Amino acid sequence: MGDVDRIQNAARKVIAKHKQGFQMVVVVSAMAGETNRLLALADAIDSRASARERDMLASAGEQVSIALMAIALQGMGQESISFTGPQVGIITDEVFGQARIKSIDDSRIRAELDKGKVVVVAGFQGLEPLSGDITTLGRGGSDTSGVALAAALGADECEIYTDVDGVFTADPNVVPGARKLDKISYDEMLELASMGAKVLHHRAVEFAKKYNVPLHVRCSFNDKPGTWVIEEVPEMERLLVSGVTSNTNEAKVSLLGVPDHPGVAAKVFETIAAKNILIDMIIQNVAADGLNDISFTVPKKALDDILDMQDELIRAVEAKEMVADKDIAKVSVIGVGMRSHCGVAAKMFSTLAAEEINIEMISTSEIKISCLIREEQAKLAVQRLCKAFDLVAEEA
Repeated sequence: MGDVDRIQNAARKVIAKHKQGFQMVVVVSAMAGETNRLLALADAIDSRASARERDMLASAGEQVSIALMAIALQGMGQESISFTGPQVGIITDEVFGQARIKSIDDSRIRAELDKGKVVVVAGFQGLEPLSGDITTLGRGGSDTSGVALAAALGADECEIYTDVDGVFTADPNVVPGARKLDKISYDEMLELASMGAKVLHHRAVEFAKKYNVPLHVRCSFNDKPGTWVIEEVPEMERLLVSGVTSNTNEAKVSLLGVPDHPGVAAKVFETIAAKNILIDMIIQNVAADGLNDISFTVPKKALDDILDMQDELIRAVEAKEMVADKDIAKVSVIGVGMRSHCGVAAKMFSTLAAEEINIEMISTSEIKISCLIREEQAKLAVQRLCKAFDLVAEEA
C-alpha cells in the first residue's frame, strides 16, 4: 500500500486469485508512512494526548486504504466492497493502542462473498462494544486482523504480503547472506516475531497457531514462493537453529537494594501490570546483606511511564533506588532443533565471548535463548551467531 501504483498492483494480484475460483477477503494497512504522519501530528499538539484520541486518529489511515483498494478493484471490473473493522464486527477489549481481538461476527463478510464480491477490510482496528469506541491493535495489527479473519472464516490459507521474499534466518539488512526458509513452525515463528523479527507480528502468529491457519509470507513485488508458517513436522528438528534476531526496542529497568522477603516481586509487577505495561526478561540477584536487585525489560516506548512510577515502585518495595538503561539490545537464537540437541547455549555464549560482548541478562525457553547486550554490539553479535550456526548462504 505504498502508493497508487502498488495499490493497483495488489489489486491485480487479488483479481488473478479470484479468477482461480477463490473467495477473497483482503485486509489492508495504511499507506506507507501514514500512521507515523498522523501520530506525529498528535505529538506536535500534545505528546501526552489520550490513548482514545490517538486511536481515533491512527485508525483513519486504514479507512483511506480500504476505499482506495476497493476503487482500484472496481476500476478493473471486479465487484468489491470496503469495510472498517467495526463494520464487520471485529470486537476487542478496551486497551487503546494495544487492543486484543475478542470475537468476530463474519456474517456481513460472508453475505458479500456470496454475491461474488471481493471484501476489503481495514486492518489494525476494531470496536470496544460497551463504549462503542474505535480501538487499534498496535503496530503490526493488520497482520493480526488478517489472520483473525482467516480463522473466523475457516480460510484455506492466509497470504501475508510484505516487502521481502519470505522469512529469513536473520535480517538480510544486517546479514546479507541470510537464507530464506521454505517453511518454519508456528512456535519458531512466534519466537522470531516476539524477539524482533519484523516480517510478522507475534500476535498474528499466535492466532495462526491457535486456529491452525497456514500462513504464506510472500513478497508484494514478485510471484516467487515465500515461506510457509505451519504446524511443526519432524524434519524441522534437523536444523539446530532456524534464525537469529535482535531487538533494540526494549529498555532495562533495575530496582536496587530491595529487601529479600516473600511478595516483593509480586508488588513490583502487579503495580506495573495495572498500567498495561508488558514485561519481558526478568532477573533477580540476591546479595549477602539480605537485599535483592530486580532487573527487567520493558518496551522502550513504555519507559517514560515506568519512570513516572519510579517513586511508587520504590515505596512499594522499599528499594534504595531505581535505574534505567535504554542502550541495550536483546539477541536471540531460535530453533525447534534445540529440543533434542545440547550445546546451543555453550556455542552462543562462546561466540559472543570471542567478540568481547558482555551478557547482562539471559532468558530461555524450550526453543530459544536470549541475551541482553549493549545496543552498539547487536549487529556484530547477529552476524557472528549466524556464521557460528551455519545460517549464511555459502556464496556469502
